Amino acid sequence: MIEKFKKSDLYKLNESIFKLLDQDWMLVCAGTPGNYNMMTASWGTCGILWNKPIATAYIRPQRYTYEFVEKHDIFTLNFFDESFRKTLNLLGTESGRDMDKMKVDGLDALPSTQGSVYFKQARIALECRKIYCDDIKPENFLDKGIHNMYPEKDYHRFYIGEIIHAITKFV
Repeated sequence: MIEKFKKSDLYKLNESIFKLLDQDWMLVCAGTPGNYNMMTASWGTCGILWNKPIATAYIRPQRYTYEFVEKHDIFTLNFFDESFRKTLNLLGTESGRDMDKMKVDGLDALPSTQGSVYFKQARIALECRKIYCDDIKPENFLDKGIHNMYPEKDYHRFYIGEIIHAITKFV
């Protein structure tokens, strides 16, 4: 059992995924306890696909975290309370190529069940096993206004992960 966490039944979580992603933000993390990187994100989804509970993370190819998610089969999504807003902002604007994100004050990494990383300070953490990835294809945008989200034409890759473990600090 992870320190101060409780394994959670996804069907009993009483949280708005819209609030968690859009307003609270998350850290997408991949790697091992000795070598990982994370980035702040507010784009994602959770649901059921192929009869599995899934989470989807969207990462632009120039992000350093992209390299870690590409290399490893497991990624985690970590959700924090409002007191971590400043830290999440830093981790969303600075690259792991330019700073050692493993040494950010106030975040303590813990090993996940599958050898990735959670954060002790997260209030919810989802451990996901990659089961599919693809690239956003601009030719498939039905709403042409979406092109405005990509002035540099740096389209995201999305990773669908089966949620294999969920932990919370509350149930």
